[in-house]
Amino acid sequence: MNTPAPEAPEITRQPRTLPFSLSREGKRLRNIVGAAVTDFGMISEGDKIMVCLSGGKDSYTMLDLLQALQVVAPVNFELIAVNLDQKQPDFPAHILPEYLKSTGLNYKIVEADTYSIVKRVLEEGKTMCSLCSRLRRGILYRTAKELGCTKIALGHHREDILETFFLNMFYGGKLKAMPPKLVSDNGEHVVIRPMAYVREKDIVKYAKERDFPIIPCNLCGSQPNLQRAVVGRMIEDWDKKFPGRVETMFRSLQNIVPSHLADTKLFNFQALDAVRGAPIEPQRLAAFDGGDTAFDVDPEIEAAMQRDQLAASAPSGRPLVASLSLATQ
Repeated sequence: MNTPAPEAPEITRQPRTLPFSLSREGKRLRNIVGAAVTDFGMISEGDKIMVCLSGGKDSYTMLDLLQALQVVAPVNFELIAVNLDQKQPDFPAHILPEYLKSTGLNYKIVEADTYSIVKRVLEEGKTMCSLCSRLRRGILYRTAKELGCTKIALGHHREDILETFFLNMFYGGKLKAMPPKLVSDNGEHVVIRPMAYVREKDIVKYAKERDFPIIPCNLCGSQPNLQRAVVGRMIEDWDKKFPGRVETMFRSLQNIVPSHLADTKLFNFQALDAVRGAPIEPQRLAAFDGGDTAFDVDPEIEAAMQRDQLAASAPSGRPLVASLSLATQ
């Protein structure tokens, strides 16, 4: 006689209220973050999440949206905001503690003079990101362990992920981006990027709406010779000239067909052979996704190509949106 499996205990949600009013735009972004959290299994019942706060628009927005998600999520989770004061010159150390006190959130300010180390080790004019990020990562991992956090949340958005993809392709020879969720090399920490689906221009709009006390960064993203900044401008230019292209590029990261690339470690090209006079097994068809069609032809792709053609031929001096609407009448 089979014994019925015990029922899972019912989760009782702890009622929460936001310390700020969430606008319509904020609710929309909260739902986008919720979709990413669900798709990648970022947050579970009882999680204690260390939210990394730098003082930039991205991390402020992420903190807001995670607080908003706490109110409506079907699971209970805890947030603790952590800022790493790297002792760079002119850093206004009072701003973040004052802001975090106003939110009522638990927070911790970690002081570590990584700036002096970076300046001492690297030559003048060299980009600082590689060394700076390694130092910062180690300190944040140690802090998460000390605080007993189960997840570490970073504020990277959709364009950050695409920039990383192109940087790896252009300079590293790899099809590799920035994962929405990962496990640290030592296996001890889970890092999540809840804003993986959020557009940067929406973050800019929301940050202005909320009037966050933004702290300019003079360590990494502001360096003019940084290749990430060059790639970022390329993506921004595409977004202006070809509306919808950035969305299509990001969607491609979610629809990968190994049989139509050239990595022999991901797909067994050696095992491919013609089948004559016999029906093809369904699993073989599924493995070779798309068959001999190198470029998919479907309504979405045709529509995207048509948008690009219209954008490229838009008359100068006329707004692109107006040109598109005239062309489709």
